[in-house]
Amino acid sequence: MNTLCIVLIAIASAIALITILFFLLLLICFRMTFYVTKKQKKHKDFDLPQGRIYKPYHAQILKWMQEAKTYKREKVSVVSYDGLVLQGEYYHHFDGAPIEIMFHGYRGSADRDLSGGIQRCYALKRNVLLVEQRSHGNSQGKVITFGIRERKDVVTWAEFAYNRFGENTPLILTGISMGASTVLMASSLKLPKTVASIVADCGYNSPKEVICHVVKSMHLPVRLFYPIIKLSARVFGKFNIEETSAEKEVAKTSLPIIFIHGDSDDFVPCEMSEKNYQACASKKRLEIFSGAGHGMAYLVDSDRYIKVLKNFENEYKSIE
Repeated sequence: MNTLCIVLIAIASAIALITILFFLLLLICFRMTFYVTKKQKKHKDFDLPQGRIYKPYHAQILKWMQEAKTYKREKVSVVSYDGLVLQGEYYHHFDGAPIEIMFHGYRGSADRDLSGGIQRCYALKRNVLLVEQRSHGNSQGKVITFGIRERKDVVTWAEFAYNRFGENTPLILTGISMGASTVLMASSLKLPKTVASIVADCGYNSPKEVICHVVKSMHLPVRLFYPIIKLSARVFGKFNIEETSAEKEVAKTSLPIIFIHGDSDDFVPCEMSEKNYQACASKKRLEIFSGAGHGMAYLVDSDRYIKVLKNFENEYKSIE
C-alpha cells in the first residue's frame, strides 16, 4: 500500500469520525431541547417547581393544587391537526361565564404551572379549560416545538370550546411561559369569533431568542450551539424553529392582549415581553411585577394580578 492510499484512508476515517461525532452532537442537542421521553411525560400528583426562588412559595402552590383536585371537573380531549390526541380538564363554576383556555409552559404541567389559575379565574367569575400541551402530561406527542406546532393546537382548542359552548360564551386565551408565546403565536391565525382577548404571562418573543438566552446562561458558545440546535429540529423534529415568533404574529393580530412579566425573571427576561408589547398591533397593556421571578407574578401579588385583569377586561370591552 503506497503512501497516497494510506493518506486517503486516514482522511476518510477522520471524515467518518467527525461525521459520527457531529451526528451524535446533533442528536444530543435535539433530545435535550425538544424531545420528551415517557419518563419525562409522567409527573407526580403534586409536582412542585424546583429552584431556590420557588421554595418560599411551595406551601401556597401545594394548597392551590390540592384545592383544584377537589373541584368538580370534566376530562375533555381533542385531536390535533396532525392526529395527536390532546387532553384537558374543564372546570365549570358559573353558567354563561367567559372561559379561559389556559396553556402551560415548557416541560411543565397544567396543574403546576397554572396553580392558582383556577382560583384566580373563579375570582374573576370565569370558567376554566386547562390544556395539557402536546408531548406533556397525558397528551400525545414526543416533540416540543416552542409554539411552532402548538399554536395550531390553540386553534383546535378554541374551536372545541366554540362548538361546545356556543357563540354567546367569550373565550380568553391564557398562557404562561411557553404557553404565553404559544397563544401569542396563534393570535393572528383564524380563531373563532368568540375569542375575546389574550393573557400572556412571561412569554418569550421568539423561540430563537429564548434558546440563545438559555445556551448563554449555560456558559456555552451561542454561535456554535444555536445552529446545531436549529439543525437538530429540522433533521429529527421535522420543523423550522424560526418559522415564526410571537413578536411577528402579534404584529398582525386584532385581539386585545395583556402582557404580564416579572422584572426578576432570569429564565425568560422581562425585555422579551416588552418586545412583544412594542410589536403588538392591537389593543394592548403591559404590566410589570416588581420582584417576581419566572412565572411568579401571581404568587408575588395575586391581588394586583386580579385587579389588572379586571381593568383590562373593562377597558377592551368599552371600546368594542
